[in-house]
Amino acid sequence: MTSIQIVALYAGIILILLPILMLRVGGQRVKQKISLGDGDNPDLLKRIRAHANFIETTPFALIGLLILAQFSVPAWLLHVFGGGFTIGRIAHAHGMAQNKAAGAGRTIGAILSLLVFFGIGGYLLSLAFM
Repeated sequence: MTSIQIVALYAGIILILLPILMLRVGGQRVKQKISLGDGDNPDLLKRIRAHANFIETTPFALIGLLILAQFSVPAWLLHVFGGGFTIGRIAHAHGMAQNKAAGAGRTIGAILSLLVFFGIGGYLLSLAFM
């Protein structure tokens, strides 16, 4: 796989995960008859936050991966960062779906995503000063 194909792989997976989270929010809205906000419904709030957190973080990971690909970093590193971020976001969303949003996946996903951000950011800084 070329570097851009690797980025396309993770972008494709993420673009499939996003509507799943959207549908989870929409389904709960229909079920609870809440069109705006969270209606003080804790289940809807968890789904909204899982979706929002995904949206808040994903563009930055993909931008970082794309820039790394332009620098022709090793393919295995793109897979580590792309796979780590994707697994982290899945784990986080799964953890948010648990009772009181206290699932272990939430913590594992958040930590994994942070590690990926530090890794991508650090590597990009090293490339900027080479």
